[in-house]
Amino acid sequence: MNTDYFDVVVVGAGLSGIGAACHLQRECPHARYVVLESRDTMGGTWDLFRYPGIRSDSDMHTLGYEFQPWREAKSIADGPAILEYIRETAAEYDVGPNIRYRHPVERATWSSEDAAWTLEIGGENPHSMRCSMLLMCTGYYRYDSGYLPQFEGLERFGGRIVHPQHWPGDLDYAGKKIVVIGSGATAVTLIPELSKSAGHVVMLQRSPTYMLSMPDTDAIANMLRRILPGRLAYAVTRWKNIRLQQRLYRLTRTRPHWVRRFLLWRARRALPDGYDVETHFTPRYDPWDQRLCLVPNDNLFEAISDGRASVVTGSIETFTTGGIRLASGEALDADIIVTATGLDLLPLGGIAIVVDGKPVDLSERLSYRGLMVSDVPNLVSTFGYVNASWTLRADLTARYFCRLVNHMERHGYRQCIPRLRDADRTMRTQPWITGFSPGYLERALPTLPRQGDRAPWLNPQDYATDRRMLLNDPLEDGVLSFRASA
Repeated sequence: MNTDYFDVVVVGAGLSGIGAACHLQRECPHARYVVLESRDTMGGTWDLFRYPGIRSDSDMHTLGYEFQPWREAKSIADGPAILEYIRETAAEYDVGPNIRYRHPVERATWSSEDAAWTLEIGGENPHSMRCSMLLMCTGYYRYDSGYLPQFEGLERFGGRIVHPQHWPGDLDYAGKKIVVIGSGATAVTLIPELSKSAGHVVMLQRSPTYMLSMPDTDAIANMLRRILPGRLAYAVTRWKNIRLQQRLYRLTRTRPHWVRRFLLWRARRALPDGYDVETHFTPRYDPWDQRLCLVPNDNLFEAISDGRASVVTGSIETFTTGGIRLASGEALDADIIVTATGLDLLPLGGIAIVVDGKPVDLSERLSYRGLMVSDVPNLVSTFGYVNASWTLRADLTARYFCRLVNHMERHGYRQCIPRLRDADRTMRTQPWITGFSPGYLERALPTLPRQGDRAPWLNPQDYATDRRMLLNDPLEDGVLSFRASA
């Protein structure tokens, strides 16, 4: 059987994978690469999710690629606009011919003797493929199913139950009573849109989430675009917004009570007099212990103020034939229940990793610079920020990967392997991400690599630190071991 061979394989043709392919086109013109996508189209999240009102939860001047300006007036963009941006970027950089759709990677096996990965591709035409370098851009969650807790009596409900990750195109919710279970970004996005035509929408939350209200347009960005060349205006806006994100996050770490007071003041100001903000919008944790939910143009608060939506805080006792009964005894009538209950995190897209005949258990490895793992050669994985826009780190990861590919090409290296130094073997370890506690991450942490207590075994989740570490620090740092041959 003939096996294709490439210098680089990128797994995933979503926001990160298309960005990585563009970086390879720009920075590694000598590298023969291919992008493998399990689905039949590009776009990842922005093609998969089709629920009403889907939009970004970050501004597009930082969620967009650093090399490709966002030119629309709205900085908080809807899903179709983001998908079109991804497609236009792919077309401009001519990455389409390098994408192979319906190519789900099921297993990746490294051979030190050959200094190559062998990828087992499933789907309609199972086959194998070999490469030198592997860049994982598979996102962070399971595509085939969302997270659904064990709800008592779920089978008794006589209406329709929908998970936003698999929104049915034929769902008619006009005039219907809807209960949305959840208070995260998906619920906060869905509810204002559903409430435009539904009879009434209830956001049923077990506990509140911090809401950050802001306009969906960036007045400074739009002004700069009128007076400056497009790319310069985008670069200035991007720099501005990165700094604002960093300052807000640092303030939540150093002065959480200030940020808490501001967010609650902003919610009270947008809601009717006397509204119970303490019960429904005051979390038990500090801001950014979990991600802030964006409320563009106060749309959620307006839906509540207009009576089109309401918030109920409590625990579910059971589903009933006509809705949900809470532990308090309160009954919520519903025609439709939307389970906006989260995602299942899936490291490396669920691909089995084998190195020289031994399966790799990520939980037993250490994270190198937040993008490689100890003793796994020639593999870089993309994971964005939990406290800022995903693409900020995806861009940095792709640029680091290109540095690595070019460095190995110049020096004739065939392998690069993060190796623990003797002094590193006794260091204290900690979870891969700290100071962040949403359910989807806490459920997955036991399956993820750990980080150490010193560089380069850290995953700092800080753009300024990462930019220096990934773009300026030497590649040959005494930890990343390079070899010219097996």
